[in-house]
Amino acid sequence: MFEFLDAYPWLLPVIIFFGRICDVTLGTLRIIFVSKGEKKKAPIVGFFEVFIWVIVISQIFRNANDIIAYLAYAGGYATGNYVGILVENKIAFGFQLFRIYTKKSGTELTKILNSNGIGSTYIKGEGAISEVSVIETVVSRKLEKKVVSIINNFDADAFYLIEDIRSKEKGIFSAAGAPRLGK
Repeated sequence: MFEFLDAYPWLLPVIIFFGRICDVTLGTLRIIFVSKGEKKKAPIVGFFEVFIWVIVISQIFRNANDIIAYLAYAGGYATGNYVGILVENKIAFGFQLFRIYTKKSGTELTKILNSNGIGSTYIKGEGAISEVSVIETVVSRKLEKKVVSIINNFDADAFYLIEDIRSKEKGIFSAAGAPRLGK
């Protein structure tokens, strides 16, 4: 399959390096899909991840006496982890629960979130020092920066938590995953 490497042996570390980037990136995505319960996506990604890995490892065993190939393997693995995180952040797959604690009006923050197409729930709470408003909203991860911006513009001192959610049921959600108003 890789007979051309006999004529161009310097290509082997390059192929190993980029192959590892691909398979480790796919591995990162597969783990995310498994953790989110994506039964169809995880096995497909896993197939391509292992297919690439088998090709790369067979070339390592074929040329087991080459330290440059070993370094390319390790470098590709490290770089693949980094690229996998970048890709995962870019696709922003899944949903997040925002739990916001503010001393300001929870009703007002709920209205601001709702006017931006983000459904939310307001709960009155009692903090260690005073009453607080607790606002919860579930949004697509793609909306994280928008929600954080809304929170910070409303109350720069607000405390909030962001939690990943494995699944959601029976809410007011559009097909794209962003909450919608009304039925």
